[in-house]
Amino acid sequence: MGLTFDDGPTSGNTTQLINTLRQYNGTGTVFPTGSNAQANGSLMQAYRSAGLQIGNHSWDHPHLVNLSSSEIQSQLTRTQQAIQQTAGVTPNLFRPPYGETNSTLQQIESSLGLREIIWDVDSQDWNNASAGAIRQAASRLTNGQIILMHDWPANTVAALPGILQDLQARNLCPGHISASTGRAVAPSGGGSGGGGGGGNCTVSVSRADEWSDRFNVTFAVSGGSSWTVSINLNGGQSLQSSWNATVSGSTGTLTARPNGAGNNFGVTLYKNGNTSTPTASCAAA
Repeated sequence: MGLTFDDGPTSGNTTQLINTLRQYNGTGTVFPTGSNAQANGSLMQAYRSAGLQIGNHSWDHPHLVNLSSSEIQSQLTRTQQAIQQTAGVTPNLFRPPYGETNSTLQQIESSLGLREIIWDVDSQDWNNASAGAIRQAASRLTNGQIILMHDWPANTVAALPGILQDLQARNLCPGHISASTGRAVAPSGGGSGGGGGGGNCTVSVSRADEWSDRFNVTFAVSGGSSWTVSINLNGGQSLQSSWNATVSGSTGTLTARPNGAGNNFGVTLYKNGNTSTPTASCAAA
């Protein structure tokens, strides 16, 4: 399931939201506004440290469909920059405020490498729904679906333990959202180290050839021939090319899958000012 939280970070509930997710070994996707990100850098770092996926939610939550192309471009670009500067990641997901979208907005999203994410279930937490009603809304989720929640309502934080317990009882789990499909996928293992595993799959990461503007990274997967590797690029880095695997995405988190060339593959990354080696985690299909 995709548990999503819009409009943060806020000084009121963000820390408690993060602590509750950690307590229940849960995760989610946050869609902060650029203005809140800029004003709350330490909380943006807390999002990232907790392993939450970070998306773009515009600069200050306007009705984007009423704005000009240049105004939309500014809203999204400034937010990308604020999130990169505060959390060190470049989003590849975008949630339009109010769920309002049109072709102009979608073209600008695509030009920035952003996938538009709406939702399957609206928790109505923004509309003063009770904790019980929010939990009940989450109970309607099915595999791969996404629920809209927000960072700021106290009732959302109060509903979270029950939501996470209910998911476990239904043999479901909170995950992240695939930038390639727009659907929720099971979380990969691993953390902030060089490699990680999920299920019976592990991946090791090795730095390889390096030039002034780019470098190679190689990956070795063990534990099976059917796998998905998530590669977490550092802020500013982007994909130039790949070999021996099918790799989707260009910034943020890349997704690699086997293409028949075995379990060893590699990527070439543009540094764009960041020389840190990316981390990776593996999930068995």
